[in-house]
Amino acid sequence: MKQNIKRLWLMVCVAFSLLALTACSAAETETEQLEEELSEFLCNDAEKTLVECTGISVDKLEEAEAKATKQKDSVSAGLFSSWLGVMHDTGAFVEINSTTAKMTEDGTYECIIDASFANRKVEFKVFYEDGVDGEVIPTSYSFTPEYTTGEKLAKAGMNTLMGMGTVFMVLIFISLIISCFKFINNFENRAKASAPQAAPAPVPVPAPAAAAEEENLADDLELVAVITAAIAAFDNTSADGLVVRSIKRAPGAKWKRA
Repeated sequence: MKQNIKRLWLMVCVAFSLLALTACSAAETETEQLEEELSEFLCNDAEKTLVECTGISVDKLEEAEAKATKQKDSVSAGLFSSWLGVMHDTGAFVEINSTTAKMTEDGTYECIIDASFANRKVEFKVFYEDGVDGEVIPTSYSFTPEYTTGEKLAKAGMNTLMGMGTVFMVLIFISLIISCFKFINNFENRAKASAPQAAPAPVPVPAPAAAAEEENLADDLELVAVITAAIAAFDNTSADGLVVRSIKRAPGAKWKRA
């Protein structure tokens, strides 16, 4: 009895599992059908944009880009600018090889067109997102030409040469500036040598000390007697009335002129 009940429950679980798988398959079918319709719409819109954009002349493309930029339509301006940047490498449009559309991880949509041009193949991408009214609107465009390996190596070599050339030019310029420093130093030294030298400040000569301690010759009695007698003889007077209080030595220059 218990084994029959277990078998019954097992059959019920298997039946529910089959029903769940059927429901999931139906839901996936509806989702795939919805994605196919959206994919068809995105592919048609991207192909139409590619054909119309590549069929415009250069002058009208530049005018359209300027107009879109003035109107702040960054999406259209980006489309025209991207095509103007690669049209000289790709040549004229020939045909569309394949078109695929998919949903990205962030919930937006991406349509990729593999197209052939006169000179090379080009990958044209259009990115879409859901608009306010539920409509899908484009957000950006890009043209990616398919270059050969030789062309890629040539561009890489040219970029390398330009980068290295710029570095060497800067180094040469810096070395020239450094080599000019010696000329600047010589010029400064010549300017200093040719400039008039300022006269040195006169060294203050200390004033001669006042003869505070002059030699007092009045204590020499013999000299006093001789001088007194000479003065008395010169004046024809008696020496008794003469009193010598101070005797000073005259400068030597005056004695030489005497």
